[in-house]
Amino acid sequence: MQKTRRRLAAALCALVAGLGATAAIAQSYPSKPVKLVVPYPPGGPTDIVARVIAQRLQTQTGQPFVVENLPGAGGNTGAAAVARAAPDGYTLLVATTAHAINPSLFKNLSYQFGKDFAPITQLTSGPLVVVVNPALPARTVPELIALAKAKPGDLNFASSGNGQSTHLAGELFNATAGTRIRHVPYKGSAPALTDTMAGQTQLMFDTMLSAMPHVKGGKLRAIAVTSAQRSPAAPDLPTVAESLPGFEAIAWNGLLAPANTPREVLAKLSTELRTAMEQPEVRERFEAQGFAAAWTAPEAFAGFIHAEIDKWAKVVQVSGATIE
Repeated sequence: MQKTRRRLAAALCALVAGLGATAAIAQSYPSKPVKLVVPYPPGGPTDIVARVIAQRLQTQTGQPFVVENLPGAGGNTGAAAVARAAPDGYTLLVATTAHAINPSLFKNLSYQFGKDFAPITQLTSGPLVVVVNPALPARTVPELIALAKAKPGDLNFASSGNGQSTHLAGELFNATAGTRIRHVPYKGSAPALTDTMAGQTQLMFDTMLSAMPHVKGGKLRAIAVTSAQRSPAAPDLPTVAESLPGFEAIAWNGLLAPANTPREVLAKLSTELRTAMEQPEVRERFEAQGFAAAWTAPEAFAGFIHAEIDKWAKVVQVSGATIE
């Protein structure tokens, strides 16, 4: 009996000590620089979002938040590095829509997106915009669908790469509208837009940040946005869903930590990020890129991620897309 009591007492002491240590870690976090891994090259939309957030978090916490770009393999190189990092809150991943697509698209990922990360919060949410070459005789979504059905397989759409949201949004459009617009992948948004403007490809689903300057310059025509509601950045543009009910393809960014990061650290980060994204200057920087600030609690973000994984898995299956 005495041995049992001693064991229980020892276990209780260990539990209390562990809780105390965890609380102390959370209270002092962050006590050194925090790395935000952006799995894409510098200068893109995700990199810009990360740097806005990093600057604000540094101001709030007094500790450096450093952006590190680890591009490669459609965002998988950086994601794999964070999945292997110590679960202490000092190495975080700035994830995108592509990371919810990749589990269905890549056959041999070295990490599991739905299991190897602890969601912290969504950062941004924004539509893609459907842009066409001005010579294309389609000014609305119904006209584009009619043209594609009249010439099945003749039209093609450019994307910033296999598996990117700019690719799968087009495949979702095909599946929803019953069209056969062929996919032409590029290595980045810039060359894809260049060929669309030149008429080598007829249309593209791209971020507003990349595409709208060319629309304003008269080199492309915008016909719709891919969000469920119209975008405040272009309120006169209809949504695809106004012609194809239920269609929605948004580009998003979110922040994740390695799995098993202490809950108290995740909660601290979530609170700091909520404060950051309530700042007018942060919202204005996001809106300038066609994004809206989209803070969510960790549990809600986890549910959103799993819904996105399921949604895009169906699109990948219908499209037949795959990457070794």
